[in-house]
Amino acid sequence: MEEGKIKIVVDDAIPFISGVLEPYADVVYKGGREICREDLLDAQALIIRTRTKCDAALLDGTSVKFIATATIGTDHIDHDYCDSKGITVRNAAGCNAGGVMNYVFSALYGVASRKAISLDGVNLGIVGVGNVGGRVDRVAGYLGFKVLKNDPPRMAAEGTEGFCDLDYLLENAQVVTMHVPLDETTFRMCDDSFFAKMRPGAIFINASRGEVVDDAALKRAVPKLGPIIIDTWNNEPDIDRELLDMVDIATPHIAGYSYQGKQNGTAASVRALARFFGFEKLYEFFPKTEVESLEAVKLDLKGKRQGEITSALQYNYPIFTDDFMFRMDPGAFESLRSHYQYRREFYID
Repeated sequence: MEEGKIKIVVDDAIPFISGVLEPYADVVYKGGREICREDLLDAQALIIRTRTKCDAALLDGTSVKFIATATIGTDHIDHDYCDSKGITVRNAAGCNAGGVMNYVFSALYGVASRKAISLDGVNLGIVGVGNVGGRVDRVAGYLGFKVLKNDPPRMAAEGTEGFCDLDYLLENAQVVTMHVPLDETTFRMCDDSFFAKMRPGAIFINASRGEVVDDAALKRAVPKLGPIIIDTWNNEPDIDRELLDMVDIATPHIAGYSYQGKQNGTAASVRALARFFGFEKLYEFFPKTEVESLEAVKLDLKGKRQGEITSALQYNYPIFTDDFMFRMDPGAFESLRSHYQYRREFYID
């Protein structure tokens, strides 16, 4: 390690970061699952994704004082341990909200088209109305859905106006989309009782965390439910292949893999690290969009018929290509993620 420079270990699948930190630090790039304690013994910082579990086994006895995860979720980080050791943790809140919103509506309109399901007058239930759920809420309202929202933490802080309890949502929504963080209150929340309360034929979407769903309960509910769309899975990458064969759209945890989402996630991590260590020239870092065709595009869908909306969404994000590639080789779960061709986001005012 060069004298006077800190050492940073970086997940080598994080885009747009190669060469950015080298003027300020000795940087080691390594696969997220392969990062080990020995790599961190003399490292002061770590930049990761969800594939690196940061706990005592990884961090004890190391020099790490700062961890940035280029993801919204932080359930792969032992916060109690980090707090006890004075390790600062930062995430990229909201970085992939636009990408996940794109995924939800491309999948919803795509599967409705394939199954000849009318979305006119449909109640769309959002479970978890944070950065991602809030974006889904705004677009759903724009497209004419009646939106039902459940978010206990927000209800406790803001009051019940605009929200409903979970039972009411499940009993009245024809579409239920999950956008909750993973914690002790959401682990396996989609269980037999949850699915029993859903309307027959209702569409179920999970693009939050795999562990919020009890796979066995979901499989038991398949005959009752309508189309099922799953992006996040239990035991990734060793997912339940039987469940894969039972759902209508299956993707390998890539809902948030837009070009803009990855720019946002990397920018948030680099900026947080720069402020922690005082690298002033990186305080406002943001990766350049080097491919013009990947610039975000605005869609005008107001007043359009369902078929027209479906065509526009599929043109901008042909989600069934991702579904097809995954089904062709489910064992390539990690490879499909690592080599994913980031798509441009679309947005709707």
